[in-house]
Amino acid sequence: MSQNAITINNVEKRFDDFIALRDINLEVKKGELVCFLGPSGCGKTTLLRIIAGLEECDGGEVIQNGHVITHLPPSKRDYGIVFQSYALFPNLSVAKNIAYGLKKKDIEKKEAKKRVKELLALVGLSGSEEKYPSELSGGQQQRVAFARAIATNPSLLLLDEPLSALDARVREHLRQEIRELQKNLGITTIMVTHDQEEALSIADKIVVMNHGVIEQIGTPLEIYHHPQSLFVADFVGKINLLSALYKGNGFFQAGQLVLTIDIEATPEPLLGSKMKLLVRPEDVKLYVDTYEEMNILEGDVLKVTFLGSFCRVLMSIKGLLEDRLLVDMSHKMLSQYHVKEGSLLKLSISPNDICYFVDEDHA
Repeated sequence: MSQNAITINNVEKRFDDFIALRDINLEVKKGELVCFLGPSGCGKTTLLRIIAGLEECDGGEVIQNGHVITHLPPSKRDYGIVFQSYALFPNLSVAKNIAYGLKKKDIEKKEAKKRVKELLALVGLSGSEEKYPSELSGGQQQRVAFARAIATNPSLLLLDEPLSALDARVREHLRQEIRELQKNLGITTIMVTHDQEEALSIADKIVVMNHGVIEQIGTPLEIYHHPQSLFVADFVGKINLLSALYKGNGFFQAGQLVLTIDIEATPEPLLGSKMKLLVRPEDVKLYVDTYEEMNILEGDVLKVTFLGSFCRVLMSIKGLLEDRLLVDMSHKMLSQYHVKEGSLLKLSISPNDICYFVDEDHA
């Protein structure tokens, strides 16, 4: 029996002359939480709606648990769905909202009541049966929507930006609750989001989309540390992008500086290729705090920005074409080495911490 809950083969979708999805191929394993991540208009919601049967694809097929469902109506598909707007019935109580799907499945009243009680306990809303959606906070309404979606024990849960209407603190708390519930229930889940932090924190696998195509599929660690395209590198996390020329043997000329990069695990660029180098701010280290003897940079501190658990330091680097470089430092590091605006710092970047891509604008 297939280990895939969902298999998508060569799916295409057009809206008149606009190509929304182009040659989409994807496998979602049973029990996984997969996030479709990308900017507005990238096709992630369209793909979710095709899986749900709310949109027809123009080509390709969708397979669920080994059965082709490409042209099945939504009512014949086995899933629960939670929308950004919650989509609760305002004139129905919490209990009746959750029991709505159970009623359609002809489940007996006594059994439905018991199921509703179990679900409310599961989402932390015991005793809210007789309340109406208008009497609940946004986070509580989303919990009700989640309970309703899983009431019929579907094999697949679809979440369409379910937390984007909530404030940051509630959103962070609720996404962890959803993750814990998903793991405990073992339900295969596909979640659409444009929030990279959300995807990185809860997904087993991330599908990064852009202009109707899949740019990369991987674990959060793979997506963050080993991006396969400049778009993924730029979209997921904060980066420094440096222009360079490839000089051979792992040496890259970035302005007046020569940087060494470990290229053993990737294809070697052509000699003289114009490149873009990617460095995460947290991978730039103070030279005094590292034994790395390669890729030494010097510059002045222009600005120090407090970001809670760390500080982001804007540097002006001598010899770089871009001149500016972001460096993330702990408060302890700043205090220990008296880092402040106007400080002259020596920095180091490990050859293993620099990614490179062909500069597509000048290829």
